[in-house]
Amino acid sequence: MKILTGLISSLTLLSLNVVGLSQVQAQTPQGFTFQKVPVTLFGNGCPAGTAEGILNGDTLSVTFSEFEAKASAPKVVSASCNLRIGLNVPSGVNVQPINVQYLGFADVPARGSANLNVRILFQGQIVPTTNNPNATFNPGFSDVWSKNVGIVLGTINACKNPVSSIFGINTNLTARATNIPANQETQIRIDTIDTTIGPVLFKIKFAFNPC
Repeated sequence: MKILTGLISSLTLLSLNVVGLSQVQAQTPQGFTFQKVPVTLFGNGCPAGTAEGILNGDTLSVTFSEFEAKASAPKVVSASCNLRIGLNVPSGVNVQPINVQYLGFADVPARGSANLNVRILFQGQIVPTTNNPNATFNPGFSDVWSKNVGIVLGTINACKNPVSSIFGINTNLTARATNIPANQETQIRIDTIDTTIGPVLFKIKFAFNPC
């Protein structure tokens, strides 16, 4: 009798575990299917037609060839690149942008400086961030840098109907060489992130919530 009772208890526990697992699997977000999304560019640092958006899983990747500013004495050079990304969220999804990743390199001689200025937008409005998306590089800095910027933005609720939206990233790079020694150069750039889909400059991560 004890053996039979123990067997029934074990089967009951196994059944509950299977049900629990099924519920977890059912609530697991699926992410976006692999697709290309439209990207519009404007600015003197990004020639038109050189960017592409790749949406896959929980990531929107913006592929791009290069983006940099270089200045020799006594110049100040600024390069701007503004992206507008068409994001169509299919019905049945409740999705939230959570962070933007980008990285680069700066080389600043004595008496020079360089600046990175980034504004993240959604539907034309600047999105608040949890940490500073910008950076200032002082004389003597010569190294890589990276940014993983948290986004303070509500969910895009497409549970019942699809939602069309515009995500934007405005970036300005400034290299100052007004007083640097002759034959030297101030430079700053955004480098590509190593991925299997090509040279990615920006990666936007999303979280998926159950509807």
